[in-house]
Amino acid sequence: MNDTPQAFDRRMLEALVCPVTQGRLEYDAEAQELVSKGAHLAFPIRDGIPVMLVDEARKLD
Repeated sequence: MNDTPQAFDRRMLEALVCPVTQGRLEYDAEAQELVSKGAHLAFPIRDGIPVMLVDEARKLD
C-alpha cells in the first residue's frame, strides 16, 4: 500500500469550473484545494481527485 498522496494534475484546471459560479478555479498546492474566489469556497483535493461538492467545500472568509 502506498501512503504517498497522489499529485493533482494541474491540466485538470483547464476543464474544471466552480459548480456554483461556473467561474475559474485556482489551485492551492499547500492546502490541496481548488479555490473559487467568486463563490468564496475551497474544494478539497483527496488522493489527487478534486471533490467538487458544495457540501464538502470549505467556506472562505
